[in-house]
Amino acid sequence: MTVNDTKVSNIGAPSHAAVMWDQENWSHIEAEVKRLQMRIAKAVRENRWGKVKALQRLLTRSRNGKLLAVKRVTENRGKRTPGVDGRIWSSSAARWNGMLSLRHRGYRVMPLRRVYIPKSNGKTRPLGIPCMKCRAMQAL
Repeated sequence: MTVNDTKVSNIGAPSHAAVMWDQENWSHIEAEVKRLQMRIAKAVRENRWGKVKALQRLLTRSRNGKLLAVKRVTENRGKRTPGVDGRIWSSSAARWNGMLSLRHRGYRVMPLRRVYIPKSNGKTRPLGIPCMKCRAMQAL
């Protein structure tokens, strides 16, 4: 392939992280997360607050919950908008590594990127844009 060609091919084998992200069984993951959410809702209806807390902890620390949270924030309209860190999770490897980085212990919220959006009356309104990791933690 020459430099003037418009097509660029990936040279070499894909990373382990990219392969892992692409091989996930998303219907199974969504079903497992939905099942845990249903169990949480049932425990709330029965006023079993200890069970609710235990199930919420199980969901937010589960691999499936983290995968689905990352999938939701990387497949929505704002997926190409970076936060203050300037990073976006556009590749499969970045998404997988982002999922691995979601940990409650030691998590610190990063500041929001401030953008001003024009309104119809000519004024502007502020908008705070979180970084990808903070978006995924909120989704989780």
